[in-house]
Amino acid sequence: MADKTTQGDAGDAAARPEHVFLIDGSGFLFRAFHALPPLSRADGTPVNAVLGFTNMLWRVLRDTDADHIAVIFDTARKTFRNDIYPDYKANRDAPPEELIPQFDLVRDAVRAFNVASIELSGFEADDLIATYTRLAREAGAQVTIVSTDKDLMQLVEDGDVILYDNFKSRTIDSAGVVEKFGVAPDRVVDVQALAGDSADNVPGVPGIGIKTAALLINEYGDLESLLARAGEIKQNKRRENLIEFADRARLSRDLVLLRKDVPPPEPLSAMAVREPKPDVLLGFLLEQGFKSVAQRIGSQLGVKAGEIAAPATADAAPPPGAPEDADYSLVQDLPTLEAWVSRATDAGIVAVDTETTSLDASRAALVGVSLAINPGEACYIPLQHRTTDLLASGNDLKQIPLDQAIAALKPLLANPAVLKIGQNIKYDMRVLARHDISVSPIDDTMVLSFVVDGSLHGHGMDELSELHLGHKPISYKEVAGTGKQQITFDEVPLETARDYAAEDADITLRLHQMLRPRLLADHMVNVYERLERPLVPVLMRMELAGIKVDRAVLARLSEDFAGRIAELEEEVHKLAGHPFNLGSPKQLGEVLFDEMGLTAGKRGKSGARSTGADVLEGLAAEGHDLPARVLDWRQLAKLKSTYTDALLDHMVPETGRVHTSFSMTAASTGRLASSNPNLQNIPIRTEEGRKIRQAFVAESGCKLLSADYSQIELRILAHIAGVDTLKQAFADGVDIHALTASQVFGVPVDGMDPMMRRSAKAINFGIIYGISPFGLARQLGVPQGEARRYIDSYFEQYPGIRTYMDKTVEDARAHGSVSTLFGRRCHTPGINDKNPARRGFSERAAINAPIQGTAADIIKRAMIRMNAALNDAGLAAKMLLQVHDELVFEVPEAEIDKTGAVVRRIMAGAAHLDVPLVVDIGVADDWAQAH
Repeated sequence: MADKTTQGDAGDAAARPEHVFLIDGSGFLFRAFHALPPLSRADGTPVNAVLGFTNMLWRVLRDTDADHIAVIFDTARKTFRNDIYPDYKANRDAPPEELIPQFDLVRDAVRAFNVASIELSGFEADDLIATYTRLAREAGAQVTIVSTDKDLMQLVEDGDVILYDNFKSRTIDSAGVVEKFGVAPDRVVDVQALAGDSADNVPGVPGIGIKTAALLINEYGDLESLLARAGEIKQNKRRENLIEFADRARLSRDLVLLRKDVPPPEPLSAMAVREPKPDVLLGFLLEQGFKSVAQRIGSQLGVKAGEIAAPATADAAPPPGAPEDADYSLVQDLPTLEAWVSRATDAGIVAVDTETTSLDASRAALVGVSLAINPGEACYIPLQHRTTDLLASGNDLKQIPLDQAIAALKPLLANPAVLKIGQNIKYDMRVLARHDISVSPIDDTMVLSFVVDGSLHGHGMDELSELHLGHKPISYKEVAGTGKQQITFDEVPLETARDYAAEDADITLRLHQMLRPRLLADHMVNVYERLERPLVPVLMRMELAGIKVDRAVLARLSEDFAGRIAELEEEVHKLAGHPFNLGSPKQLGEVLFDEMGLTAGKRGKSGARSTGADVLEGLAAEGHDLPARVLDWRQLAKLKSTYTDALLDHMVPETGRVHTSFSMTAASTGRLASSNPNLQNIPIRTEEGRKIRQAFVAESGCKLLSADYSQIELRILAHIAGVDTLKQAFADGVDIHALTASQVFGVPVDGMDPMMRRSAKAINFGIIYGISPFGLARQLGVPQGEARRYIDSYFEQYPGIRTYMDKTVEDARAHGSVSTLFGRRCHTPGINDKNPARRGFSERAAINAPIQGTAADIIKRAMIRMNAALNDAGLAAKMLLQVHDELVFEVPEAEIDKTGAVVRRIMAGAAHLDVPLVVDIGVADDWAQAH
């Protein structure tokens, strides 16, 4: 919670409220109950509404600047209105049985957050809210009522009292009330008196709805004036009803008019904001079984949930969601499979998981498929297990023929009316695509988890299961062994395979039930539905396509690198005066610090002096040759092992292509990562990196087309920081680095020294990453004091950037996260760390995350729209790679110009900023020349 008083300061703050938040607790509770699927804690108590309520309350507390907050609840159903009209709310059904035990728990939740919980017998929560609104206004405070209840709209006063819809993150002011009722807030009661309310059994006047009532009140001024002049109304039925049911209209007005004179059960001062006590709050959350919520909130409070012990409960039953009573089936004949397919089709939702022989989807053979329809109800369909010492022939290895099973599964997996859920489902889609199976529509629990929790924890299934379900799944090594004894999954006995594979599908389904509703509660629907979910099939197609590699070029490079590595090793040995192992940090440290007497760098946990890249770079910058040559040796050795050698191993012999895997959950900013092989970290500015890129080539008759956003992060910075000078420069197409050099160094743009422009470029991009004077000095090779002057001068010229940076860090401290322009939340868990180094790192990350994250979101938007645009244009181009701000396509030579035009249009139009998005396009036979 931002800018909150401590508990000790509550008395002073309470005397002068400035902003009072009144939360409609009963409204929160019912919305939470209906938004989440059933969920019980260990002792069987239902807690789905408590979970939703907790998430919503924490979001409000975290994001508000209020100094006084209370949650207001209804009590018993009978109130003073029932004395006026016994049938008031008589048509309401009794609350669901699963909700009743949660009434007290949500009040406990409020108290655990150290927030005032207020209710009063005989009065509704709305009356208390109306009374406290009056008291707050009399004290000179602004009031925000967190509710969407239309009855509370009569309290709105522009500039002083508003309603806030936390689900949609929007405020409702007088204009919003007029939009809803057709009249200003002070006439809402008159409109409701005429129209009545079927939900509360308020009678109103027959034949008059909201629109008609608004027309009448706007014409006659108020209810009494209308009733007094009812005889003037021309419409017969309307006139007759108003005259006949005038008393009923007045009764209805008394029912809907909120009382502002209720005896307040607590003084306004009791609402003064107090920080939650971590042990109380996290203890409550853990007691309910909300482990992931406890971890998330704990990280934002600077406390690890694991350090708080959950209160002991009387029942030692398994944690919620643990599949202790699971019923897992082995499907070994076609009729049984068809029955499962039929049931999944009727259910409209099914969790799917594949078992294969490899983690590399381009080489993996399909061994089996598991399905889950309901929690605890899943099956495993063995397809290609083989006879081994563990698996005897005969009935032990009874399987449906692969072609028959594929034919039975294919309609289900492609059925647009059935949602397929997977954990990293992109992998399963690639495996199944090789059997001509299309999987759509899909949801991915790994991606869901990443969208709602970001970098707060990992998103692997085992970790999510333990975190959210309190259940440790069967591990792969338990069924397949480890090391030299490890077997492939097609050798695992069928019953063992069933338990492992069906559990995976079951847990995936359970995780989906818990994570999907959080999109709404955490306001992440747009991020998931518009950026992440539609990207899954796009990336799958890119991975499936792969990119061609010239084996001969790689072989020559590998040989060249080996020779140069040997030469560098010999040179280092001569500089040292004797041979030693360059790959040993210990031996290298002895040479540098003991023998050569160089200044010792930082020490690691073991006490040994560091020989990391930063230390060697610092020594090289001081003019020492040996550490400079070691850096060259490391770079070449890494390029050889990571690329020239590894790429040969990753090539698929039949196609001569490599198929990388794109990770959607590796970076907190949403940036994609690439692995097996990693194609995103090939150096672009070194000669060796360019040589490696020359090995990536187009198929015969095609070219590679590279489309790269020009300076996109600087453009985003200009937009979000509102820097008019930079915005105008980008609009005019000015050289932004030359402009910065001119502004910072006070030199004209014309005839500028290229080295000065290079320095300005380093500052421009360094600022985005929160570069320090020390870091800039090392990069430019200038004294630290001079680098500091450059940075100070930069902020003098562009003060909006400093303002942006300061505000972003302030927001990160208050909320534990920052957001991109498209709503992605990037968590900054170390932002309030007591350790200056960790805190500084988090501050720099917070400054950069909205910029880098927005750039990642923009290119994802372009990728999602690209295939449809190319298809609509009748073009055969394939999107192959995404490398940060660049997309790489394989394009038939005859379609180069048309494809380039479509690609540029889609990428440039992926976002509408205050500055234009510029796309540079290159075309060549290989990637190096195309870039």
